[in-house]
Amino acid sequence: MTEEPEIKIFAIKTTAKQERAVVDSIYRAVLHDPSFKVLSVLSPDELKGYVLVEAAEPFARIAELIESVPSARTVVPGATKIEEIAHYLEPKPVVAGIDEGTIVELIAGPFKGEKAVVKRVDSNKEEITVELYESMVPIPITVRGDNVRVIDRGES
Repeated sequence: MTEEPEIKIFAIKTTAKQERAVVDSIYRAVLHDPSFKVLSVLSPDELKGYVLVEAAEPFARIAELIESVPSARTVVPGATKIEEIAHYLEPKPVVAGIDEGTIVELIAGPFKGEKAVVKRVDSNKEEITVELYESMVPIPITVRGDNVRVIDRGES
């Protein structure tokens, strides 16, 4: 009777801003050598300089895996608990942090590149209503929350 190996989550230290490249390289390495029992690889935007690997492997085997991965520096000793990373697994609303009066730049659509002031935020639909700065007549425009980039949070 064979015993199933315990599934662990390892944190891998990476070169700054190379997290996506490390994820892709780990994926290719596992495809090339299927003996590595990697279940998933996670690179949350909020966690700079680290990639999380879920595997049914011991620490030494993960260290062996990342030796062939460019921009992967080292495996942090010890396994990470799921409770420590659970908040990275929950999707954040696109309009989180955008309030009325916030100055944004439109990054998509016909008004791309225009600056605008947020007049209303609809969290349920993940949309915001803005008025363009340089328009002669203030016309409210409703855009998706991921089509804007925050420039100034406004006065507090």
